[in-house]
Amino acid sequence: MPNIVVDGPPIKDLDKKRKLVEKMTEAAVEAYGLPAQAIVVIIKENLPENVGVGGKLIIDRG
Repeated sequence: MPNIVVDGPPIKDLDKKRKLVEKMTEAAVEAYGLPAQAIVVIIKENLPENVGVGGKLIIDRG
């Protein structure tokens, strides 16, 4: 079963998360030809103070 991991900033709107999972699942169903029940989507949310880019925390980049 395919696993899709989305790593990004927090999504506060639960409906937006639902839509993201729905769309990612639809794309995987099309690509793999498997039923939706076989697709796992995991959303990992990272706060800006926990992610650095270019040697600086995102929260400090302004």
